Amino acid sequence: MTAAASPAPLWQPGPDRIAAARITRFQTWAADRYGAPAEGGYAALHRWSVDELDTFWAAVADWFDVRFTTPYQKVLGDRTMPGAQWFPGATLNYAEHALRTAEDPARAHDPALLHVDETHEVTQVSWTELRRQVVVLAEELRALGVRPGDRVSGYLPNIPQAVTALLATAAVGGVWTSCAPDFGARSVLDRFQQVEPVVLFAVDGYRYGGKEHDRTETVAELRRELPTLRAVVHVPLLGTPAPQGALEWADLTAGTAAEATRPVFEPVPFDHPLWVLYSSGTTGLPKAIVQSQGGILLEHFKQIGLHCDLGPDDRFFWYTSTGWMMWNFLISGLLTGTTIVLYDGSPGFPAVDAQWAIAERTGATLFGTSAAYVMACRKAEAHPGRDHDLSRVKCVATTGSPLPPDGFRWLHDEVAEDLWIASVSGGTDVCSCFAGAVPTLPVHIGELQAACLGTDLQAWDPQGRAVIGEVGELVVTNPMPSMPIRFWNDPDGSRYHDSYFEMYPGVWRHGDWITLTDRGSVIIHGRSDSTLNRQGVRMGSADIYEAVERLPEIRESLVIGLEEPDGGYWMPLFVHLAPGAVLDDTLRARVKATIREQLSPRHVPDEIIEVPGIPHTLTGKRIEVPVKRLLQGAALDKAVNAGSVDNLELLRFYENLARERH
Repeated sequence: MTAAASPAPLWQPGPDRIAAARITRFQTWAADRYGAPAEGGYAALHRWSVDELDTFWAAVADWFDVRFTTPYQKVLGDRTMPGAQWFPGATLNYAEHALRTAEDPARAHDPALLHVDETHEVTQVSWTELRRQVVVLAEELRALGVRPGDRVSGYLPNIPQAVTALLATAAVGGVWTSCAPDFGARSVLDRFQQVEPVVLFAVDGYRYGGKEHDRTETVAELRRELPTLRAVVHVPLLGTPAPQGALEWADLTAGTAAEATRPVFEPVPFDHPLWVLYSSGTTGLPKAIVQSQGGILLEHFKQIGLHCDLGPDDRFFWYTSTGWMMWNFLISGLLTGTTIVLYDGSPGFPAVDAQWAIAERTGATLFGTSAAYVMACRKAEAHPGRDHDLSRVKCVATTGSPLPPDGFRWLHDEVAEDLWIASVSGGTDVCSCFAGAVPTLPVHIGELQAACLGTDLQAWDPQGRAVIGEVGELVVTNPMPSMPIRFWNDPDGSRYHDSYFEMYPGVWRHGDWITLTDRGSVIIHGRSDSTLNRQGVRMGSADIYEAVERLPEIRESLVIGLEEPDGGYWMPLFVHLAPGAVLDDTLRARVKATIREQLSPRHVPDEIIEVPGIPHTLTGKRIEVPVKRLLQGAALDKAVNAGSVDNLELLRFYENLARERH
């Protein structure tokens, strides 16, 4: 795999757009105040941001007017990874910054939240009302005995109550953690039992795909199996009465802010835990990833205010659930005074273009979604630019998996020609992006625009040498503020160390194959832990998916590479067909010809096997490593954590196939 040079960019920002971008204004200001390069554009700014890491982050804190209750002694007390120490001595509060717009009389009654459900009706929550609810709920949490460091959990969909609960938790110095209500009890307990929450906010059910899904039995099981709970707060989304002993959401948020008798926002150390996020947990208990109040505050100010170019006049919509890091990222849109759009429902209900309809209804200026949704719209021959008024959408961003080249072209052709397309890549591990959106740079098909500011992103070969223009491991060679402060229940830090720092000591290895091009853009090839390796040549599965799924007969695919006991290598391609398609010799030949022509003969699979569906994690990512383990002969319960998979029955197909082969 090598980076193919694009002949010309798909999109180029005009001079006016470059001049107006917040990142341009930041560079000019930082050149005057902090010695940043005034010339050389983004490439020079990025080089400075990683070479002068301390100075860069001090500038970010200053530019966004971070309110340190207690000032910091230095930016980096210790830069060793893992364990870098950021802004020692400083205290602050994330929630105070998220609600700062409510202090502005000119904006206090503007919408902070726009909530949309499957009826596509829009409900507004003003900055003043959001702040009132947070202040009152924070006082109620204190009355329940919640103290700094206590965990508060949410079993909630993407609704305003979830935002209020997160911010109230942060306000008192508690540690937030959440799961979406489509997670079953076992999946939730695998996560929440690790962190032992003292309060649970829970809905009675949710609506998805035009149907109501009752969750009262699941909530009852959570209450039984979480012995540390002191209180359960009932959020009656479906109108079910509160179960015995539960508190009512309406009662806890009905007061006035004037009733608060203590400082609303607890000043906490910079590295105080803000929330716990979870890895997918496909091969064991999910990793409980702890990120700090200060680290997330600065990283998200940078990402949202500079890279996403969002401010008070913007509306920020990302299709997500509370079980995915993009929900936490979306909430941080409040930091820049941006109105955030919360959609609770199916991505394709009542029709595949549902998300475009919501972007239109809410006047979204940045619309974020998954690469899979873009490709589904393309396959369904949707025409969002024709059928919806998307004139306010300045940027469409995608993540979850690499956006294939055809996805770039489709967005350009079917949404708008003057559209900033931001394919971004990061991870739950940092709740941010390593590479992605830059409003002042061109967009090349199939590429992420650049590494992000303050992110010393490199591609390394197995010997630990940086490479340009060829495939390498994604590494970050200097600390980022939002890197985990620790994993929960990892007292000696061994699980944290082994997850990122085992291959290259002191350097973060993320587990993706990437190519850095000579112009600074980034190509993502897929996970390196499920790498295909034929005849000594490493190949990314994402390249094969992009080629195969162009064919209208292929709904989705999965490729696995297996080292055989006899020294051979078996590489099957599993295909889930579109309705009406038949996997006959003609289609098999077309699939192989497509792969051979677009990639190489080495990429052509040994077999093409029809499957009833492709298994995913609960956040929608294809499951490759557990399928590989099954095909190697592992038992199902050893190969995968059942609670982490969207459809366990699909994995039985691969288990049976392994039995037949062995």
